[in-house]
Amino acid sequence: MAGNYPELWEARVEQTVSTNTQAPWLDGIPELAGEITIVGEGSLTEKCIIHLAATDFEPEVLINNTAYALDVQEYEDETLQFTLDKYQPKVVTLSDDQAMGSSYSKIDAATTGITNAILKKKYGKAAHSLAPNSHSVKTPILVTTGETVNGRKRLTYDDLVTFRRALVGEDGDTTGLRIVLCPDHETDILLDRKNFGDKLVNYNTGETAPFIAGFQIFTYGNNPYYTVATKTKKALGSVPSTGDVRGSFAFKISACAKKTGMTKQYYLPSAMNPRNQSNELGYRHYFVAVPKRAQFIGAIISGLV
Repeated sequence: MAGNYPELWEARVEQTVSTNTQAPWLDGIPELAGEITIVGEGSLTEKCIIHLAATDFEPEVLINNTAYALDVQEYEDETLQFTLDKYQPKVVTLSDDQAMGSSYSKIDAATTGITNAILKKKYGKAAHSLAPNSHSVKTPILVTTGETVNGRKRLTYDDLVTFRRALVGEDGDTTGLRIVLCPDHETDILLDRKNFGDKLVNYNTGETAPFIAGFQIFTYGNNPYYTVATKTKKALGSVPSTGDVRGSFAFKISACAKKTGMTKQYYLPSAMNPRNQSNELGYRHYFVAVPKRAQFIGAIISGLV
C-alpha cells in the first residue's frame, strides 16, 4: 500500500477535500482566476499569495450633452492581495499492519479523519472571514427584536427586512444576497408559523425555503461569535463568555472571493522507520474565502435580556 503507492493517498485526499462535506453557502462565490505565487516554498515561512485587480470605477454619464470636446475621466483601479490560509493536521501514523493493500476502502478509512479535520477548520475560518468585524454603515451588524425566549430576543421577519435594507442600500439590489443562519435563528424561523407559515417553511421536510425577504437561506453550526454590547466579532477560536452569541452573517456573492490552493503530502515509509514499523502521513492544504472589501457583508445577532 502506502510504501508502494503514496501518490494514491495524496490524490484521494485532494479529491475528498474538494468534494466532501461542502459548505453550500460557499458555492457560487467566484473562484479567483489569478495565478498563485508561492513564497518561500518548502520553508517554515511558505506562503501562497494571489493578487486581484479590483475597481469601483464608474464614469459619469452625460445626458443630452451639447458641449464638446467631452471631459476626460481617468480610469482608476487597485490591486488586492490575499494570502491563502494554511491547514496542517497533525501527522498520522499508520502501522504496516493497518496499511496492507492499496484499495480505496483502506485509503478512505485512513484519510477520512484527516479530510474532515481540514474541512471543519477550513469552513469555520471561511465563515469567520466573511462575517464583519464590527458595525459600520457598509458592514451593518443588527440586533434581533423579537419576543424574549431563554434570555434572548428571537429573529423576526421585520428584522430580516431591516437587515436587507442596511446591506444593499438605496438601490435595493438583492442579487446574490445570502444569509447563513446560526442554529438559534434557524429555529426562530422554523417555530414562527404564525408570521411565516408555509411560505417560508416546508413542514413536511422541516427545511427552510430557499429565499426569505430577498435572502437565499443557508444554515451553519460554526458561525462566529459576537459580543452583543459592542457589536464586535470575537477572535477565531476564542472561548465565548457572558454577553457573547453566535451570529448569522450575510454577504453578496459578487463582493466575495475564494481560492483553493494546493494540497501537499508528506510521507515517511515504514522502511525508514524500523523501530515502529509504521508509515507517517502529513498534509498541507491551502484555501481562502474573503470579502473583497469591507462592504456588502453584515451580521445579525440576538439581543440579550
